[in-house]
Amino acid sequence: MTSVARVARAVLAALALAAPAAFGAESAPQGALLPKDSTDAAVFRGGLVFANYCVTCHGINADGNGRAARLYTPRPANLRTSDKNDDYLGLIIRKGGGAIGRSEFMPTWEAELTEEQIRDLVAYLRSINASSRS
Repeated sequence: MTSVARVARAVLAALALAAPAAFGAESAPQGALLPKDSTDAAVFRGGLVFANYCVTCHGINADGNGRAARLYTPRPANLRTSDKNDDYLGLIIRKGGGAIGRSEFMPTWEAELTEEQIRDLVAYLRSINASSRS
């Protein structure tokens, strides 16, 4: 099992333990962590996508300081301070950096990720972005 898979499993286990308290024991559906169509569920799933596909370059903190970041010029974007909108984020994830005049090292993910995964990833990026909370 990879370290990312171990982290994802640990996060799922922690959420499973915390879910009744987060929702109030009486309101949480038995066995369900989050309603599938909720923003919180999309953010959670997006975090898993990020951990599996983005962390190597963008880093665990999404600050552009992943293990592979030093190999690239320009370095990966700091996603915590990005001023890009959701449509732009979805486009660069789908088409890659080179397709929109950014770094050619940002790969295209449209053949690898589903539309739901891309939407979830954008929701996750929005949730950790400092400028979207101001």
